[in-house]
Amino acid sequence: MTTRNVTRIIRSHASKDGDGVKINRVHGFNDAKFSPFLLIDELKSENPDDYIGGFPPHPHRGIETLTYMLTGHFQHRDHMGNVGELKTGGAQWMSAGKGVIHSEMPIMSEGGLHGFQIWINLPAAKKMNPAQYHDFQTEEINEYGTDKNLLRVISGNLTESGHALTGPLQKTGVEAVVADWRAVEKETRTLNVSERYQVNLFVYRGDIDVEGTLVPQGHFAQLSAGETISLTAQKEAGVLILAGEPINEPVVHYGPFVMNTMEEINQAMRDYENGVLTD
Repeated sequence: MTTRNVTRIIRSHASKDGDGVKINRVHGFNDAKFSPFLLIDELKSENPDDYIGGFPPHPHRGIETLTYMLTGHFQHRDHMGNVGELKTGGAQWMSAGKGVIHSEMPIMSEGGLHGFQIWINLPAAKKMNPAQYHDFQTEEINEYGTDKNLLRVISGNLTESGHALTGPLQKTGVEAVVADWRAVEKETRTLNVSERYQVNLFVYRGDIDVEGTLVPQGHFAQLSAGETISLTAQKEAGVLILAGEPINEPVVHYGPFVMNTMEEINQAMRDYENGVLTD
C-alpha cells in the first residue's frame, strides 16, 4: 500500500468573524488540493470577551458546515425552526443548500472555549437543494481506541487493520471523512482511506510526525495521493483528519456564499436582500 506524505504545510492565521469572535483560520477557496473542504476555523480562548458576541443571524448558500466542540457550549437556531445544543464533545452538521439563515450563540459566559467550524463545498447539482440540519451529542460520536490513543469519527468511513471505522454522519452532499485523533507522546496510528479522497490534517495540539515530516500545532498539512495515513505523536497531540472526494468544479466565494459563477453569487445576494434566499 502507498503511504501518503506531506506535500504542503500551511500555518493558520488570526482573524475575527461573527460579532468579533477571535478565530484561527486556514482557507483554500482557490486551492483544488483543499477540495471538498473550503476552510477550517479554530475557536480557542479562555477569555469570554473573545467569543461572547457569538455569530448572530446570518445567511449561507452553496455549502455545508460541520461544527465540532472540544470544550464549550453554543446554541444553533435557524429559519427552519431547528434549535440545537452544541456541547463539549458534540458536533452539528448543516447543509445550507439553496439558503439558510442561522445563528450560533454561546450559552456559556465564562470558562474556556475550544472548537472548530469546517466548511465543505457542495457540487453544483446540489447547491440549490433544500437546507438540512442535524446535531450529534458526544455519546453519538463513535470512538475507537483508548484514552492514550483515541480516534473519534464524526463523518464518513475509513478502515484500520481491516476493521471499518464509521461516523454517525453519512448522508452528506459529498463523500467526506472528519475524525479527531488524540494521542500521548510516541503513540502511532495507521489508517486507510479511499484512494479517491484527498487528505488534509489540522494539528490543534502538540506536534505530529507524518512519514518523517513534522507538523506543529496550529498548522494544516496537505497529503499526497495514496491509501494509508501514518501518524505519530511527537508530544501529546490532537489532530483533525479531513478527507474527501474532490469536487472538480469552479469555486466562486463571496462572504457566506460559495457558488460556481459570479452571476450565481450576485443572485444569492439579491435573493437575500429581497428576503427570498430560503424560498
